[in-house]
Amino acid sequence: MSKPSIYREFSAKLILATSIFTIVISFMFYGFTKATVYEEITDNLLNKAKLIHKVSINSLTTKEQLKLIVEKNIEVDLIQVSNLDKFAFREYIQNKNHYIELLYPFDLSNHTFIKITKNINSTDDMLKKIFSNVFILGLGGLVMIVLYALAVSKTLLYPIINITNKLSNMNENSLTKIETKKLPREFLPLATSINNLTKKIETYVKYQKELFIGAAHELKTPLAVIKLKSEVVLLKPRDVKKYEETLRLFINEVNGMDKMVSSILDVGRQEGAQFEKPIDLDIVDFMNSKINNYTLLAGEKKINIVYQSSIETFFTIIQPTLLNQILQNFIQNAIKFTKEGKTITIIIHKVGEFVNIEVLDEGIGIDEGIDLFAPFKRVGTSQGAGLGLFLAKSATEAIGAEITIQNRTDGVQGTLAKLKLHSNPTCSIQAPRSRKI
Repeated sequence: MSKPSIYREFSAKLILATSIFTIVISFMFYGFTKATVYEEITDNLLNKAKLIHKVSINSLTTKEQLKLIVEKNIEVDLIQVSNLDKFAFREYIQNKNHYIELLYPFDLSNHTFIKITKNINSTDDMLKKIFSNVFILGLGGLVMIVLYALAVSKTLLYPIINITNKLSNMNENSLTKIETKKLPREFLPLATSINNLTKKIETYVKYQKELFIGAAHELKTPLAVIKLKSEVVLLKPRDVKKYEETLRLFINEVNGMDKMVSSILDVGRQEGAQFEKPIDLDIVDFMNSKINNYTLLAGEKKINIVYQSSIETFFTIIQPTLLNQILQNFIQNAIKFTKEGKTITIIIHKVGEFVNIEVLDEGIGIDEGIDLFAPFKRVGTSQGAGLGLFLAKSATEAIGAEITIQNRTDGVQGTLAKLKLHSNPTCSIQAPRSRKI
């Protein structure tokens, strides 16, 4: 069984609807024309009857005199009708001729009526020609309707066909955007949504490939070191200290691989967290509950935490695990690159239709020329797998927010990490509050 076609169904329905409309309009036009013609004939006969009656009021009118009032295709006569008291029309066919007859009261005291009979064969011929012309025009109109319906159907369905073809030809190696300039405005939301989804898929595929290649490279290097060191040690007998040094090197390399595997597992856990059920969460209250934890982390390096909020509440639908992962990455990076005695500032404030969560540190800053969100990108000489910001970026996209990392522009050396969340009417502004912890 063949699949139904939108193009065929739409074209067929449009052709059927417009054809029925054309047929109905044609019959209405013919009916109106016929009624108008017959109405004109009856009015003409009635006016003649009235004129004859008016002229004959003051003079005696006989059948012979009436026969003198004769026009082409019209006969006038006086007859007696016993069961009629007002004028009446009658149509009949006699000897293949079509007539219309008017009986008009002449003298009701003796039941005398004026009878006017008109042959309307010529009128019938004219109406038949009109019907033929209407029929021919209707056929021509139907042909035009079919062509018009096919053209309109193709025009209206072109954007859908174009979008469908684009999607059907896409794969992970060919993710092209849909051109929105020539699309009707009704299709713009759909095309924009598809382009946004395509961009997310493209970014996801790109990062997954980088993750796969980076993981293979990061794991291959320590394995190569272990293999090479083992081969060197086995070349000849050595003292115990050399074997101990080799084992310590192995342990160090294994620990590095363990961190790498743990980071890769974090990627899998994060993808699972994206399916966590979103809840209605007060972001300000959530931050308040996390500040003490951040303070404990910073206290190990004798770093100060300053927390500022210019809004009292901010409710939004979000996955708490992903939000916590983003903020935890911000704080851990800030602590990692900030020296003892320095300050980390956490700010929540409303900007237009958005609410920003900002973490400002006094660390070494960043190189803004590199993609910090790519997997295995490291800043400085600190140990790590380089997947923290990659995970934060993925989590941000999952919750529909925005993330940026840049150097501070307030004259203080350090980094500004910002999370932009969509604003919500339930958030209320209050006087800024801050506290040093």
